[in-house]
Formats: sequence, C-alpha cells, structure tokens
Amino acid sequence: MTAGQRLRVIRERLGLTIREVEGATIQLARIKNSDEFAINLSRLSDFETKGVVPSVFRIYSLAIIYKIDFLEIVSWYGIDFDESSGLRNLIPIPKTHKAELLQHVSKLNVPVRLEPIFEINKTSNLGRLIERWGVVPLAFLQQLADAKFTYGYIGEEDFTMYPLIMPGSFIQIDESKDKVRKGRWRSERERPLYFVESREGFTCCWCEIVGRQIVLQSHPLSPVPVRTLRHPQDAEVVGQVIGVAMNLNQSAHAVPVPEEHSELTSDG
Repeated sequence: MTAGQRLRVIRERLGLTIREVEGATIQLARIKNSDEFAINLSRLSDFETKGVVPSVFRIYSLAIIYKIDFLEIVSWYGIDFDESSGLRNLIPIPKTHKAELLQHVSKLNVPVRLEPIFEINKTSNLGRLIERWGVVPLAFLQQLADAKFTYGYIGEEDFTMYPLIMPGSFIQIDESKDKVRKGRWRSERERPLYFVESREGFTCCWCEIVGRQIVLQSHPLSPVPVRTLRHPQDAEVVGQVIGVAMNLNQSAHAVPVPEEHSELTSDG
C-alpha cells in the first residue's frame, strides 16, 4: 500500500470520518497555537488519494489522532530512522559531538541467543557463539549484523591488554586485516591490536611475526607474560581490532600480580 492508502485504512479502522479528523486537527492547532497542525477536508483527501506528502506538522497531527508513532508514518514516505546508524558516517565530522541521529533508532538486529558454551571469564569470538539474531529495541548495535566484521568479548579473567583494554570489553574485528603489520608506532594506541586464535583459545594483543613464530605481546603493565607460538600452526590471526566498547570501572576487576615480561615464553 502507498502511504496515503495506509492513512486511509487506519482512519477507517478507527471509525473516523474525514470531517472528524479535520475537527481534531483544528483543536490540536489551537493547543499548539499554530495553524500548521490543522488539516482541512480537501487536504486530508489529497494525502489519502493523490499521493500528496504531508508536512511534518501534519504528520504529527495524524500521529496524535491515529495514536501511532510519528516515525512509523515518516517511514511510509521512505525515511527510515532505523537505518540511520548505518548512514551516520557519510561525511567525516571534524569536531567531537553528540550522536543525536541515533537517539530515535527503534529496531536493530542484535544477538538474542548465544551458544551454551559461552563463558564470561574467557575471551571469545562472539560471531561463532551467536546462535540467532533478532530485532530488539536497542541502539548503537546495528553494525553487529555487518558480515564484514566479527566481534569478540574480552573475558573477565583476561588481563592481556590491561589497562589499555579492560576485561569485560567488547571488540570489533576486521577479518580482512589478518596480516600483522610492521612499523614504528608513536604510541600504544597507534600500534595495531589483533584478535588471535590459538589452541588455548582467543587472545587480543599486539603481535609481531619473527621468522615462523608469532609473538603475542601483552601490555607492559599487564600481569600476563609475552608468548611466542608457531605461526600459523599454533596461532592464527583472526583480524585487526578496529573498535572497542569498554567499561572504565577498574575497581570491578581484581588485577593479578604482574609476572616478569623481560623474557619471551615459548609454547613450542
């Protein structure tokens, strides 16, 4: 159905005549102290039968009278706020700002069921643990459904990159960037982080390829020692970490006593 046909169906389903809708919008216009909210008989007929697009004021009036969501009516005219999170990067914004655009997102695809083997204390690949996706009214998670990326969860007992990345964080991984880059990094935040799968599980860390081995470099302040593993036999890079969602409440974590980092430990 067209948007106009939808409006007519809803009006008739509610048992309202065009004249009754007109009278209600006039009352609303008086309350709002603006004639923009009023809809006369002929204009309402144009909306329903001729494809005329109402102004935002009149869409608001119809939403109030028909008791339906304003954004639902807007979506009938091709403006879908549920896709706004995926379109927010059309142009780079130079200054820090509030993400006002996403405040009205109503439906997003998010994981609604995880595999029973999910353990909160271990770092995991969420892409493999998600059993089913569903539509849930949450914001900022639309990109979880993007097949280009996978998502990891830093276990509650994983202090590999502490305090740069806290246990309990969620990370976004670009699987197309599965080669360890070499370079001189000006800061720890500039140095690429990688999500690595080994026989012992998953690790989020800095990496370096040395011959046929991969060095899994933990943060200098972390209690977790550096490890070297055979590559790719014993450890494989899933991808580069490109995003982090992190709880900054450090008091929630009991940090183990650091071990010596000066020597590399080899598992083979």
